Amino acid sequence: MASNAAVPFWRAAGMTYITYSNICANLVRNCLKEPYKTEALSREKVHFSISKWTDGKPEKPSMSFSFSPFP
Repeated sequence: MASNAAVPFWRAAGMTYITYSNICANLVRNCLKEPYKTEALSREKVHFSISKWTDGKPEKPSMSFSFSPFP
């Protein structure tokens, strides 16, 4: 029998660790003073592209995206 006494609070709140981690990181970035805040916010941008693979090799990327996950 497992006890629920040692369950982390983020799990008890119905969150995954990734969700909890993202919330904490966002709070820390928003608490920083300038110029550190601007620098930290610029690092959170995500860049990726989608490529179709044929015969085990990627073709030219068909779509490229760049966005910030936390507005």
